[in-house]
Amino acid sequence: MAPVSLSKLIKKRALTPLFYRLVSDLETSVVIEDAEGKLLMATDGAERCTRYPVTVTGEVIGWVNGTEKVAVIASLLTCLAESEMEKRALVSETLNKYKEITLLYDMVEKVSSCLDTKEVARLVIEEARRVFRLSSVAVLLLNRETDVLEVVGEFGHEPGVTATVSRGVGIAGSVWASGRAEIVNDVRSDLRFVEGTDSICSLMCAPLKAKETVVGVINLGNDQPVTYTAEELKLFTTLASLAAVAIDNASLYEQLQETFYTTVYTLAETIEKRDPYTGNHTKRVMEYSLAVGKILKLSEIDMARLQLGAVLHDIGKIGIRDNVLLKESALTDDEFEQIKKHAVYGEEIISRISQLQSAIPGIKHHHEKFNGRGYPDGLTGEEIDITARIISVADSFDAMTTNRPYRSGLSLDEAFGELRKYAGSQFDPIVVDAFFAADVMEAFFAANSRRKIIF
Repeated sequence: MAPVSLSKLIKKRALTPLFYRLVSDLETSVVIEDAEGKLLMATDGAERCTRYPVTVTGEVIGWVNGTEKVAVIASLLTCLAESEMEKRALVSETLNKYKEITLLYDMVEKVSSCLDTKEVARLVIEEARRVFRLSSVAVLLLNRETDVLEVVGEFGHEPGVTATVSRGVGIAGSVWASGRAEIVNDVRSDLRFVEGTDSICSLMCAPLKAKETVVGVINLGNDQPVTYTAEELKLFTTLASLAAVAIDNASLYEQLQETFYTTVYTLAETIEKRDPYTGNHTKRVMEYSLAVGKILKLSEIDMARLQLGAVLHDIGKIGIRDNVLLKESALTDDEFEQIKKHAVYGEEIISRISQLQSAIPGIKHHHEKFNGRGYPDGLTGEEIDITARIISVADSFDAMTTNRPYRSGLSLDEAFGELRKYAGSQFDPIVVDAFFAADVMEAFFAANSRRKIIF
């Protein structure tokens, strides 16, 4: 904190009349100088007889010259200067508390509903950049399979560099092992410095603790020498604590989500096992659909709906009798009407599971046609949900290129020709264009690596 200026102190409006009255009452003259001897104030007839120091926390900030009577003026100025310093310290502390409270509020508001670990890391880095003196910051999380810390978010490091930290190795590894935050204001003189791993001069490192378990660290540093303070470390540790809770919640959600999707895929595969001729049909339809969704720049919510809808689009076939579903010859009109019911059966099954209801449009309406001649509801154009329009193209393409007992699959060129031919009637032409713009061939070959391909 900068020292109090004696010059500014004696020029304060409230102090000036008090000062002159005091000099008058003392019936003496006075000369006031700053610490370097520069004249700040003098009364008529003043002489530099004796010098009395004006101090703040032991440091001389000026001198009062005169007879013994002016000693009281020096004491008064010292008291006023000390009071000014205390006031400054209080203001500084208040500002630091305000900064801390603001950081807490902003972080809680931003991460309370965030259920993605990488997004939490991004928000933490954003707040750290706003509050602290830094040139780089990284969030590292524990990979439980490899037992190393891996970077999940960073700023200021060279792009493409993926750092890993082992327990007890380097400063970050030491903080991971001890679970205690640290300041290292001279990194290169620290015994834990590892050549080639730390390019910064000064750093703070704090553990990410969730339920008393260290699940990662936040590393913050400056490539120029700076002196991080205990107050900054306290604030940084608070940030790390908030981040740890948010990351732990996001990790739990991601685990639940993974379990959820695994259950969904298992359910879809169980249905698919009933028809040995459609091996991996669900996987292929999902891959094609997601490739198209990316080209159409669907929102994250719509991409999630699309993924679920594609995986479960044939779930209703569980309600179709085997003698119809597995028939090796062409279906009769009555049998085809039974097959068509799988779209409605799918809706009925999924409507009972609240977490899957967003997928219903893709499940129920993926056999609707753009011209309104599809089933089950005869919807037209954009009345058909975008996920259903995408699944329709992906499902039809896979059906056309798949061998069946009663027919051979089309070649890729023939299937592409069919999509172009029926764009605008059976299929949404925008989705067909996106299908050809997407890298569906990569998805095709990945999904068909074990399937005989017709060219």
